[in-house]
Amino acid sequence: MLTIQDLWKKKAEGRKITMLTAYDYAFARIVDEAGIDVILVGDSLGMVVQGKENTLSVTMDEMLYHTAMVSRATKNAMVIGDMPYLSYQISVEMAVRNAGRFIKEAGAHAVKVEGGSEVIPQVKAMVKAEIPVLGHVGLTPQAILRMGGFRVQGRTEEQRKRIIEDSLLLQEAGAFAIVLEAIPMDLAKEITEKLSIPTIGIGAGPYCDGQVLVLHDILGLFERFTPRFVKRYANLKEEALKAILAYKKEVEEGLFPAEEQSFR
Repeated sequence: MLTIQDLWKKKAEGRKITMLTAYDYAFARIVDEAGIDVILVGDSLGMVVQGKENTLSVTMDEMLYHTAMVSRATKNAMVIGDMPYLSYQISVEMAVRNAGRFIKEAGAHAVKVEGGSEVIPQVKAMVKAEIPVLGHVGLTPQAILRMGGFRVQGRTEEQRKRIIEDSLLLQEAGAFAIVLEAIPMDLAKEITEKLSIPTIGIGAGPYCDGQVLVLHDILGLFERFTPRFVKRYANLKEEALKAILAYKKEVEEGLFPAEEQSFR
């Protein structure tokens, strides 16, 4: 299994880190077989799996359920559970307890939290409890009500300064890596050069130590909207539709099941 030390070594050697989301056993097996370094069980499942408008209503039980499926499927990748909204913001004690559930009940190897200075006490407490933490700054989907939607962050001098400061605070608190989402690439480059821990970009340009995307986006399975930073590598919706239409036609015409799909 890939470890935190492996990620640090990749940064030191200038080798890129690969990360994708996955939410179930079948897709997690494929992602793991492909040799992806890290699987993030993102609260983005609220949108791409559950069909909701945002991630805010995803629950701890739902995250544990999906993380457990992914953990059972993986042999080599690091599995990170995404802590959902209000599972860690309320108190340090609640944060540690819920983070621990990802490790004990769902088989995750680490957790991810969004935010900077406001979550530093929680990050420190989790790390003290031997729970590895992945930070997340820039566009943080759990804060979209304050941010006014899914908007690029770090374009003003004030935002840039805050994102840099938050990244440094997270590193100091013990985070082993940080996701940089939807920020200008020059800002991501500056942060990556300042930090000794890896940066993982999503809509943050090519200068991060690694990249993460939502699996359903790169496979063409989520079409409600496509962020500019997404590259589609396949159109599985089209292939799935072809297969389902072929099955429907054969059933209606009496061609399926044939003898080879039947018992004697």
